[in-house]
Amino acid sequence: MTDTIFRALSDPTRRSVYERLAAAEMTVTEVRVGMAVSQPAISQHLAVLRDAGLITERRQGRFAYYRVAPDALAPLADWVERYRTFWPARVEKLKDVLKEME
Repeated sequence: MTDTIFRALSDPTRRSVYERLAAAEMTVTEVRVGMAVSQPAISQHLAVLRDAGLITERRQGRFAYYRVAPDALAPLADWVERYRTFWPARVEKLKDVLKEME
């Protein structure tokens, strides 16, 4: 699951779309405002984000509304947390190396 999330967010346009949707629920047209990307391209980016479980789609009449799935980044946060414990020791080693270089 983490690989799918990383792949989905690796594209800068998809990250931008995701950030817009984090602010509010939107239609494809609303997401596209101010972006130099075609509506079909935005739809493809939304499909990738949806397939990764990062966003959800709600249909109302002929419109589709997209929003961020609240718990979607939990696997990513868990992955980062697992490696966070390694950093303090590495920073201390780096400080020691820099002191030796002085």
